[in-house]
Amino acid sequence: MPPARKSARLPRPHTILETPRGTLRFFLGDCLDILAALPPRSVSVMVTSPPYNLGVRYRSYDDALPRDRYLEWTGRWVGAAREVLDTEGSLFLNVGAKPSDPWTGIDVALAARAHLQLQNTIHWIKSVAIDKGAGGASLDRDLAVGHYKPINSARFVNDCHEFIFHFTREARTPLDRRAIGVPYQDASNIDRWQNGGRNLRCRGNTWFIPYETIQSRDKDRPHPATFPPRVPEYCFKLHGLARATLTMDPFLGLGSTAVAAARLGLDFVGVELDEHYLLEAIARTRRAIEATGLAADTAAGR
Repeated sequence: MPPARKSARLPRPHTILETPRGTLRFFLGDCLDILAALPPRSVSVMVTSPPYNLGVRYRSYDDALPRDRYLEWTGRWVGAAREVLDTEGSLFLNVGAKPSDPWTGIDVALAARAHLQLQNTIHWIKSVAIDKGAGGASLDRDLAVGHYKPINSARFVNDCHEFIFHFTREARTPLDRRAIGVPYQDASNIDRWQNGGRNLRCRGNTWFIPYETIQSRDKDRPHPATFPPRVPEYCFKLHGLARATLTMDPFLGLGSTAVAAARLGLDFVGVELDEHYLLEAIARTRRAIEATGLAADTAAGR
């Protein structure tokens, strides 16, 4: 039998945002230290996007580690995450790649395999093109929507998607599949398919979530790798809001996961290594709370 896990003392949060619907705690530091200090099986849902090790220029992190060191570190933080994940908890792990290094996402998933079970593989689609003929009567022209980074190459096509790996302890975690459901195109399918009530079907594992159009990268998105708040919002809802007692993002970045948690009224823990990004995440979360019409009481942890 393995030895009992020894929890470190949880440091004081950098900032706490209190609303009538939830408490959001923000920590400045290494996620491994914070994960080691959280109570075992205390987190219901974790949504995160760690550094991809693709040479992205972060302010306070070297994103060009030797591959074996990066994957060893990945295994350590996923193992620490498993310790705090609830029995039926979910870890939604977003990871991308680049055409010249296409195995990154798969390697990360394999590094996590020693600690958690892969229950679902979701494809986050950032840009999509639909030919008029493939869209049926609903389309009167070819359609191209979303944003992508063009690739100037004779070998590679533009990269318009990223992985969201859904990990759980036993691959048996129940989901609220219709919480992000889509209406049936043919109303006759409502009665034809089992559990077809409410005129909603499961969205499936392809999620089209484009980035919001911005005017200035430095002002509106001052971080080299972010996802829109709708990505964690979908993850939280799919897991089931009624069972999301504590949510977390150990690689907070600009705080999209915190924004989603604030909008949904969820308790949240966010960890960020860089204070510049952390302050931006707190500011964005505060604005999201104000947009809901609620007031946020702020407490500085130190």
